[in-house]
Amino acid sequence: MSLFGRIMDKIFHHPAAVAASAPPVAPTAAGSAALAASPAAQATAAPVDVEAVLMQMAEAHGGGGNWRSSIVDLLKLLDLDSSLDARKDLANELGVHVGADGTAEENIALHKAVMAKLAANGGKVPDSLKG
Repeated sequence: MSLFGRIMDKIFHHPAAVAASAPPVAPTAAGSAALAASPAAQATAAPVDVEAVLMQMAEAHGGGGNWRSSIVDLLKLLDLDSSLDARKDLANELGVHVGADGTAEENIALHKAVMAKLAANGGKVPDSLKG
């Protein structure tokens, strides 16, 4: 699985994301049958609140560093490889070619690209995280 795929997996399948997008439970079996027959009841799952999931993960990990703007801290928060080689691979995967490998300029652009791609794939990402 690609590094971005692992990022999505860690965020979109986190217990906080899964609980928030679970459909409501009908109070009775008869009610469930009626709801299942209704097209309105078959609404799609809500978008994953990326910021809320990351905030919960950061709280559980003692703050999570500067994950809001640092790609290295974001990867560490997700327990993923944050090495230069991993970031180079992620930059190639996302088509981020700004500045030299590992520079602050590239890392900032990479963080923005990750947030934009999360939003494009069903994540609810606030503008403050998109840069």
